[in-house]
Amino acid sequence: QVQLVESGGGLVQTGDSLRLSCAASIHTGSTYAMAWFRQAPGKEREFVASIKRTGETTYYTNSMKGRFTISRDNAKNTMYLQINNLKPEDTAVYYCAADPTAWGTRVDSYLYWGQGTQVTVSS
Repeated sequence: QVQLVESGGGLVQTGDSLRLSCAASIHTGSTYAMAWFRQAPGKEREFVASIKRTGETTYYTNSMKGRFTISRDNAKNTMYLQINNLKPEDTAVYYCAADPTAWGTRVDSYLYWGQGTQVTVSS
């Protein structure tokens, strides 16, 4: 069983930056691909970015390119999401996910999920 714990969310203003963290309970670096999703109120959970186990390969949905940067530190069993120039439409609960075999953008591709961290961007 893999436990994922997100942190780093909060209430920020338009234009601010945040770095979200996702700490895993086990060593994920050897086998697990990881990803960030987000869910805004009243909307479906949507893919943000994913990163392969070595960290050398990343993928972003088109609308997230430029302001979002995914990274991981396997020595610390931690994944990150840097978000710059935050906008009110970025307001959502951000979730991290991990899977031993998945590499994709679908919610159902990932076996393990964190509880989420709230990001609220005021205008």
